[in-house]
Amino acid sequence: MRALLVLLGLCVSAAAFAADPLTVKVGVLRQTHSRETISILDIPAADDVLAGALMGADDDNTTGKFTGQTFETIDALLQEGDDAGAALDKLIEKGARLVIADLDAPRLLAAADRARATGGLLFNVSAPDESLREDSCRADVIHVTPSRAMLADGLAQYLVWKKWSRWLLIKGSHPADELLAQAYRAAAKKFGAKIVEERVYEDTGGGRRSDSGSVQTQRQMPVLTQGAPAYDVLIAADESEVFAGYLPYRNWDARPVAGSAGLVPTSWDGAHEQWGAQQLQNRFMQRFRRIMNARDNNAWLAMRMIGEAATRTGSDDPQKLRAYLAGPDFLIAAFKGVRLSLRGWNQQLRQPILLSDGRMVVSVSPQEGFLHQTSELDTLGLDKPETKCRLQ
Repeated sequence: MRALLVLLGLCVSAAAFAADPLTVKVGVLRQTHSRETISILDIPAADDVLAGALMGADDDNTTGKFTGQTFETIDALLQEGDDAGAALDKLIEKGARLVIADLDAPRLLAAADRARATGGLLFNVSAPDESLREDSCRADVIHVTPSRAMLADGLAQYLVWKKWSRWLLIKGSHPADELLAQAYRAAAKKFGAKIVEERVYEDTGGGRRSDSGSVQTQRQMPVLTQGAPAYDVLIAADESEVFAGYLPYRNWDARPVAGSAGLVPTSWDGAHEQWGAQQLQNRFMQRFRRIMNARDNNAWLAMRMIGEAATRTGSDDPQKLRAYLAGPDFLIAAFKGVRLSLRGWNQQLRQPILLSDGRMVVSVSPQEGFLHQTSELDTLGLDKPETKCRLQ
């Protein structure tokens, strides 16, 4: 009898959804990423980020067939100098109050200001800045991409587990490189590693592939790393992608390279296949004829979060979806071995960090033995007692 009542309840619920169909429109606000990459393999595709959102919409629409919900994406590609707030206004005019945002920190804050005035909700899929989760945290921004601290902590845990605790840190000369270096300094202090020396690689401009042939690079990199105190691993903080890719096999001492090259912490990797991830990789390759990168996966995950929240709440209202996502009942599968949830204090998605060498996933953090009273995932990044975030 109980099973019959449950079945009847499901039928009534499904009928209610079917009687009141809902179209959920999701904007994809994208910025153009530089094509001046060290490796030709890293040149961003024309559908970068958008492809992941489209794949996520496909998956949401599979469920939507039973709940009377349809999910649509509206693409908005920003050119250099375009105003993110104005672009957000146009998306909202088209009915997309839920927006997957592939923006740098200044543009994301500009879009968040406009979203606050218009009732929108942003899903940050590319900006790793700690400030967005701390002093400048916003209630209308959910962070799908991990922060720099989460990435640095994920790598640090593995290096400490390996007992590679003496690091040579080489950072780039751009502001973002210094922010990444700060994350590695904090990770070293947090987990008991020691930075034996810091060095700076000055970016003098020029083409990253055309002006840096193998002969010239082979001469530069050993000099950059020569004469350092004894160290176990070289950590490269090169978020601007200027020099780190040249370090492996060219540093003076026979030491592994990690950080922005070599062993790289990331939210997703094209070689990841555990926990059913291979089926997602295969579907993405079949449809878009390329490998799913981290931004693609973040966009896919953001769309899946929207789909999950819309299904559970029966609504596309941004405030209702935000309340569900930040609440205790939200969990989502993401092919990472555990279900993911949001940190309520700053709306950052908890998630494991993959450590990839470019060919395969070497390890996944958090590492065994790094414990936490609430969730081992909270050993990655700033924890609740450390946060300065006051959502506004």
